[in-house]
Amino acid sequence: MTTLRPIMQRNYAIDFIKFFAILAVVIIHTFPGNDQIGYFVLDNLSRFAVPFFFVASGYLFSLKVSGNPQSFAYFKKYVTKILKIYVSWLLFYASYDIIRILLTDGNVKAELIKYKENLTVLNLLYYGQGTSGYQLWFVISLVWSIVILYLFYRLKKVRLLLVFAFCFNLLGLFGQSYSVFDELPVSTTRAALYISLFYTVMGFWLASVRTWRKYTAKTYFYLFCIFTILQVLEGLWLQKVLDSQHGEYFFSTIFLTLFLFLYALRSPNLGKGLFITKIGGNSLGIYAIHLFFIDMVDLLFESIGFEKSTHNLLLNLVDTFLVFVLSYVAYNLIQSVKHVYKNKT
Repeated sequence: MTTLRPIMQRNYAIDFIKFFAILAVVIIHTFPGNDQIGYFVLDNLSRFAVPFFFVASGYLFSLKVSGNPQSFAYFKKYVTKILKIYVSWLLFYASYDIIRILLTDGNVKAELIKYKENLTVLNLLYYGQGTSGYQLWFVISLVWSIVILYLFYRLKKVRLLLVFAFCFNLLGLFGQSYSVFDELPVSTTRAALYISLFYTVMGFWLASVRTWRKYTAKTYFYLFCIFTILQVLEGLWLQKVLDSQHGEYFFSTIFLTLFLFLYALRSPNLGKGLFITKIGGNSLGIYAIHLFFIDMVDLLFESIGFEKSTHNLLLNLVDTFLVFVLSYVAYNLIQSVKHVYKNKT
């Protein structure tokens, strides 16, 4: 006799918050990085985005594999799907880069040789670097995190992994925000070991505990707001007082992300029926394609005589809006074409 697993209630709040997370990613990549306080605060406020994506991925993965006798089959299917996404977009950006090199007036052969040197095994299979699609580090980091997480899940050592991942996350701060004290001797800490593993395991772990149900959504929202303010202040302290290079995540980011996700868990119907919740459900597609449209919008601005300005807030907002809308429309168009092709074949 086959035991049916209980039907899980859909959490609309996760996709609802994903909309703001993917918007935050586009803001980070389109707004200029400078010392103006307004831009700096906006940049810091947006730093919750990628950690939230990782936590959500770990949480949803846990719901699928925990207690599931077919967990290995789902694990293979999930990893294969993410790898296909990564390889597809990697080829897309590599092709785009080569076309741009071929269209330049410089030494094409020398540029191609230089470009090829960046396509190392380590860059392509671990760091997600080597092409102009540098944001793809998120996708390959998620693959590595899920592989490690599933191994420890089968060993029933997820809590131990959470402790190890937390330690590496703190260590990673010394390659980012806290490098002013003791910088790690690595090229980048924007990788699975230092960022994605901890947040992915955190999400997986949250699906197995119930103590968070003791507190209301309002409590978690207030805590999220408090740590959001603390993250901005932490960033200001590091950059203005300690003269540290601007980091991508901070110590307070851990608690900010935790309480934001717990708020989502306690508010499962938040955003139900809203269009932005639907957009949030397509956040990975927007994430993958948006850097291409950043280049396209930049070329558009140059062609009409608008140069990017670090002091023109209106132009920066228009830039962000165009990139976001074009990315969403293009991704949906790609999905529609794929759907038609599958129906025909």
